Amino acid sequence: MAHAINAAKARLKRNQLALGIGVRLVRNVDIIKVMKAAGFDWLFLDLEHGSMSIETACEISTAAQDSGIAPIVRVPYGELAMATRVLDGGALGIVIPHVDTAEEAREIADRLRYPPLGHRSVGGGQAQFDYAPMKLGEMTRRSNDNTLITVMIETPKAVRNAEAIAAVPGIDCLLMGSSDLSMEMGIPGETGHPKIQEAVDKVIAACKKHRKWPGMGGAYSEELLQLYIGKGMKLVLAGNDLPMLTNAARTHQAKVRALQKVRGKKK
Repeated sequence: MAHAINAAKARLKRNQLALGIGVRLVRNVDIIKVMKAAGFDWLFLDLEHGSMSIETACEISTAAQDSGIAPIVRVPYGELAMATRVLDGGALGIVIPHVDTAEEAREIADRLRYPPLGHRSVGGGQAQFDYAPMKLGEMTRRSNDNTLITVMIETPKAVRNAEAIAAVPGIDCLLMGSSDLSMEMGIPGETGHPKIQEAVDKVIAACKKHRKWPGMGGAYSEELLQLYIGKGMKLVLAGNDLPMLTNAARTHQAKVRALQKVRGKKK
């Protein structure tokens, strides 16, 4: 029976770094092979920020099934119905932003896990299994095991509740949203600030205690990535396509313009 392997979750289970890349700009399936060739383990398909549609996210997710790079979708806050739809549409994982309490985490796990772990509704054949007929119990069991459910920690309240959130069955990862957290702490953009580092340490400790995987987003410089990976972050969002494209374009045009200046000096 064909079964799409969640490359991110597989690496996490082996205690390896699962490296992700955000997709906000590119809206076609070519991004799968591009980012797989670049060495990433998962695509962070972002429906919270930007204008990507659920149809596009599902098309990319379905096309990515056998690529070796896992399609993981972030939905807007509170959109659990959308989350189940993208799972039905081929996603191998879901990221829920702005989760502050264990109560919220329990509702997420309940809605996104099939019985007996939760109460997710069954929608029939799935891309993750090549739409092949299979026993319902087997399909739901394998789907529960293969799907990566991640909640984002983005406020001081969430940090205070990190241990209670990490204790919720059915939640796999706690992903730090360091950009929003820095805003909430009154230190906008200072994602390496001691307050952020202290919050990271608390979340990592909570994850270790409850055997969950800690993750990091919003800290993209080499220095910060080294810092937080060194602390123990496992599910790491290393950037997204938009700044990578613009930064590479700026760097290249600056080099080309500099050639004209060099030529002028030679004359």
